Amino acid sequence: MKIFFVTLGCKVNQYESEAMRKLFEAAGYTAAEEISAADVVVVNTCTVTAVSSQKSRQMIRRAANVNRNCILVVVGCYAQSEPQVVSAIDGVDVIIGTKDRTRIVELVEAAFAKRGEKIFRVGNVDDIRDFEELPHTPHRTRAFLKIEDGCDNRCAYCIIPNVRGRVRSRSLESIRAECVELKSAGYKEIVLTGIHIGAYGRDLRGVSLVDAVQTVLDAADPLRLRLGSIESAELTDELIDLLKRDSRLCNHVHLPLQSGSDEILRAMRRPYTTKNFSELTARLIAEVPEISIGTDLIVGFPGETDELFAETLNFIREQPFSKIHVFPFSARHGTLAATLPNQIAPQVKKSRAVSAVELSRAKSENFSSRLIGRTVEIIAETSTDGIVDGLTKNYVRVYVPDVGIKLGEVVRVKIERLHADGVFGKISCA
Repeated sequence: MKIFFVTLGCKVNQYESEAMRKLFEAAGYTAAEEISAADVVVVNTCTVTAVSSQKSRQMIRRAANVNRNCILVVVGCYAQSEPQVVSAIDGVDVIIGTKDRTRIVELVEAAFAKRGEKIFRVGNVDDIRDFEELPHTPHRTRAFLKIEDGCDNRCAYCIIPNVRGRVRSRSLESIRAECVELKSAGYKEIVLTGIHIGAYGRDLRGVSLVDAVQTVLDAADPLRLRLGSIESAELTDELIDLLKRDSRLCNHVHLPLQSGSDEILRAMRRPYTTKNFSELTARLIAEVPEISIGTDLIVGFPGETDELFAETLNFIREQPFSKIHVFPFSARHGTLAATLPNQIAPQVKKSRAVSAVELSRAKSENFSSRLIGRTVEIIAETSTDGIVDGLTKNYVRVYVPDVGIKLGEVVRVKIERLHADGVFGKISCA
């Protein structure tokens, strides 16, 4: 029996797809090269924006049309948010939300036994109390390590707490056990991921994110450990101190800003001000050598006037960002922001997004250009059309001609110029 996975969305989804793939492999399934050749197709969905939900629906329909004989499984955040819509799509056999993924093989086998009868496993996320342990073997040169699920923040615009539930932290013992496996497998870089990793340990007694980070450093001893997205208010003194003194912890953080206007931040229910944020970034630049700081930005939030958007652009110009992910506001049913007055017209949101993306590009190029003429280390990640790419510790994408480089190998590169979304160079023997 052959299995094919389609994964949309974030690194957490990628981790969970890898884990579900391992469950199928343990049951004797092998990977199909394409959807049409699979006995089972799993679409792991996303719903963080309206566009994400639309892409999820499109991919489900495409899978159903390409392979009408397969068992089609729809799992994840979009399945959790709109299970009846998913169920109504012709060709869907199994619907699983954001729990019971450990039972996916069992549910698929039931679908084979009862062809034509939908298997429906979407429950109430508020009933989930424990972290779902999924066996995991990374299929990448960088290993994602999920340490937490769920979010308690309830930001005005965000649907994720509705589909992921409250914070559940993975035990340090479980993290340590997976790290031993990752070390044995030879992974040089580990990326900590979760829905809200800064909240790690809130549901455990006397444990915090620093404990999880130290556990990974001790048990896996990676060449690099990279943090996923973390809220600025949760980047503690302890964590900053660890960034400063342990060279294995990458000098890169992703701090979601969302708006550079205090008025909009309050409307968004974000737990900081622009002053708080800028004080933190200034401290990071001063204390952590060559740190890169990425961020997220939502444009066109309800009530964002031209003047407030100008405030945001001015604030961003002053910030030392190396990369900005820009999202036009997307009204999600079930969130406070979807009910607010003064919704912004689509064409205005699009125009503001263009302006913000242009600023992001300029900041990225400015940060990356500092590497020109220097020699950096990357871990070779992918190879396409004779070009290998990988990331520096501070998250600059480096491209280099493939001269027999093995993926996962540490490569020294002399940087020559800007290229694509990063820089281009040549192998350095120095």
